[in-house]
Amino acid sequence: MKRLIGLLLGTEEDWPAAFETVLQRLGPIAGAGEFGVERITIEPFDLRDRPRHDLVIDRLAYWYYHPREWLKKIAMMDDVYLLNSPFTFQSMEKHAAYCAMIRLGLKVPQTVLVPYKNPPDNARYAFTAARYNQPFDLDAVAERIGYPLFMKPYDGGAWRGVSLVRDREALHRAYDESGEMLMHLQKAVEGYDVFARSLSIGAETMVMRFRPDEPMHDRYAVDHEFLSPEVGEEVVTIGRLVNAFFRWEFNSCETLVKGADVHPIDYANACPDVALTSLHYYFPWAIKALVRWSVFCVATGRSPRLDLDPREYFAVTGSYEERLASYRRLADAYFETERYQEFCDSRLGHLDEIVLDWVAGPDFDRLLVDTVTATYPARERDGFVAHFRGLLALWVKDNG
Repeated sequence: MKRLIGLLLGTEEDWPAAFETVLQRLGPIAGAGEFGVERITIEPFDLRDRPRHDLVIDRLAYWYYHPREWLKKIAMMDDVYLLNSPFTFQSMEKHAAYCAMIRLGLKVPQTVLVPYKNPPDNARYAFTAARYNQPFDLDAVAERIGYPLFMKPYDGGAWRGVSLVRDREALHRAYDESGEMLMHLQKAVEGYDVFARSLSIGAETMVMRFRPDEPMHDRYAVDHEFLSPEVGEEVVTIGRLVNAFFRWEFNSCETLVKGADVHPIDYANACPDVALTSLHYYFPWAIKALVRWSVFCVATGRSPRLDLDPREYFAVTGSYEERLASYRRLADAYFETERYQEFCDSRLGHLDEIVLDWVAGPDFDRLLVDTVTATYPARERDGFVAHFRGLLALWVKDNG
């Protein structure tokens, strides 16, 4: 029996093509059969239709409502495994994630939610505002937090609407420009040592040094020792905790490290960056992890979880270090980390060699050239092709 993985996509071409290629080269899996992959089209659907897919990787429904409702249907009625659940990513935006992680004792910077600058488009707003909205002093709120601070949407993504605010003038300019976006004010972590971005796919996490002020192709630095082993493990634990708590299995987490303190600042990314032109050196790992987790979930009959049960996390007590250790055990239990590793070792041990040969060969180079051609203006393409070829050649050397 052929097991089918569906890709629900927007504008992406690079990683879907890579995923399709690697899954095809992988061939049948011992004890699990053959896997196929198809790109999902958007069309009318009967609520009683049975889907063909065993698992769907969603990169579209966070903004496109029709496929979102299809995902809800196949999750609720047909037990199709989803990366990620539309039930949690639709409702548990960054604000809810901040609240949960603050309660769990993580070092989230001081954060305040302020009312809309411009009222929502609703005929009832004027009456409600006149009766119940309290006037507030934006300057006083900012002064309590302390400058510098960030103003950013409670449900943002891709740095939409994010402003670094250093003074009163910048505060009011950013608030005026926020329009109908609902905004957080969050204390900036001044003088941090390093910005770490963790990409988690199922039970695997890659922590990368992130340089937000660089152009996108240069933001992820190839640096394997930028964190101490202890801090690196804490960053991984925080990412796994966030994902297990909310049932997110394809997500990125941003943390600022200052001395011995790890401050999580953003960890609800419904469509995390897996582009070849941004991940470059780390792109082959992401494709391998996505293939491994997808195959594992389908082959082992892993049960999808649509519910949240925060009580077991909220019940954890002790020092910060003791709680982190407990959270890691809960996260590893959710992701079945030990079972996953055993499955990868016994059934997918040849995947590393398959991907290594592919990345070192002409098919991958064609994908790289095609991606650069579609991404950059003609005058910049040769330089970027050489740039990415060098980074991927380094990956081949390091993993050969």
